[in-house]
Amino acid sequence: MRRAAFAVAAGAMAVSLAACGSAKESTGGAAKSADSKKKGDAITVGLLLPENQTARYEKFDRPLIEKKVAELTNGKGKVVYANAKQDATLQSQQVDTMITNKVDVLVVDAVDAAAIKNSVQKAHDAGIPVVAYDRLAQGPIDAYTSFDNVTVGKTQGEALLKALGAKAKSGKIVMMNGSSTDPNAGQFKAGAHQVLDGKVNVGKEYDTKEWKPENANSNMEGAISALGKKNIVGVYSANDGMAGGIITALKQAGLSNIPVTGQDAELAGVQRIVAGEQYMSVYKPYAPEAAAAAEMAVSLAQGKSLDSVAKDKVDSPTTKGVPSVLVAVTSLTKDNIKDTVVKDGVYTLADICTAQYKAACDKAGLK
Repeated sequence: MRRAAFAVAAGAMAVSLAACGSAKESTGGAAKSADSKKKGDAITVGLLLPENQTARYEKFDRPLIEKKVAELTNGKGKVVYANAKQDATLQSQQVDTMITNKVDVLVVDAVDAAAIKNSVQKAHDAGIPVVAYDRLAQGPIDAYTSFDNVTVGKTQGEALLKALGAKAKSGKIVMMNGSSTDPNAGQFKAGAHQVLDGKVNVGKEYDTKEWKPENANSNMEGAISALGKKNIVGVYSANDGMAGGIITALKQAGLSNIPVTGQDAELAGVQRIVAGEQYMSVYKPYAPEAAAAAEMAVSLAQGKSLDSVAKDKVDSPTTKGVPSVLVAVTSLTKDNIKDTVVKDGVYTLADICTAQYKAACDKAGLK
C-alpha cells in the first residue's frame, strides 16, 4: 500500500521508532486474548476488506493473506472473508457477524477509519484482537500494517516535478486526492504538498468521493472548464483508478502529454505508463504487507508477542504506540517496469504487452 524514521502527517498519525504509550494502550484486547485464547494452529481469522473496485484487494491482498495464514498454521487455520463494497455500514455489520461467530482475530481494512471505531471497540470488548490493515482504523486496535503513506505522496510529488521540469510554474496543476474518509488519502496529500508547495501553482484541488474513477473524471472535467485547457500542465492523481478517469477527461478535451501520477501499479495503469498516457505509479509490494498482517493476526490469535514481527510504533487518533509494520514503496515509471512488477511476478510481459500495447512495449524495451 511500504525502516528508517518516517515523516509525520500533520494532524494525522505520528510514527515513532521508539515505543510510545503504555503496553496497556498499545495492546488493548490482545492482553485479554493472550489470557483467554491459548490456541494452537486451528484458529479462525476474520478478514474484512473495504471494496472490490480497486483490483488489488481480490487479486492480491485476499489470496496473499489466505496463503500466509495457511503457511503459518500448518494448513489448520482458516480465513473467513467479507468485502464491504465501499459501504461503512455494511462493514460494521460484517464485524458484528464475525464477533457473533467468535473468530479468534480480525484483520480490518476500514472503509471509513473513524466510523469503524465502535466496531473495533466491540471486538476489543469481546476479547478479539484487531489488526488494522492498510488504513489506520480508530479504536483500540492491537496492530497495524501499511505502507509509509506520507512517503507515497512525496514520491508522487517528486515524480510530477521531475516530469514537469522547467514547466513546473508555467501553468496550473490539478490535485486529485483520494476520499476524505480514508486516512491514507490525507497522508498521501500531506506528503505531496510537502514536495509540491511553492514549486507549482495548484489551480484546482479535490478530495474525490469514494476514490471512484467516474468522480475523478467529473472533477477533471470541471477543472478543465474552470482553468482552461491551455493552462493545465500536470495532474497529481492519488491512485491509478482515478488516473484512468482523469486521462479520459484530458483526451476528451484534446489534451495530451500532460503528466499524470498514480498509485497501486494496477495493470491498466502500467499499460498507460507504457503507452505514455500516464507518467508514473507507486508500486506497493502487497506480499510483505499481507505477510505482516497474517503474521500479526496469527500471533495475536495464539496469544504470542508481536515483538519479532512489528518493529515500529504508530499513534492513531485514539490509540498510542500501536505495534506496526511499515513497508517501503517504489516510484514506477516506464524505465523500471521489468525490475519491479515483472521481476516480483505481479505481472508477466504477456499480461502488460497485449496486442494494443505491443508497439509501445517494443519501443520501451519490454520484450
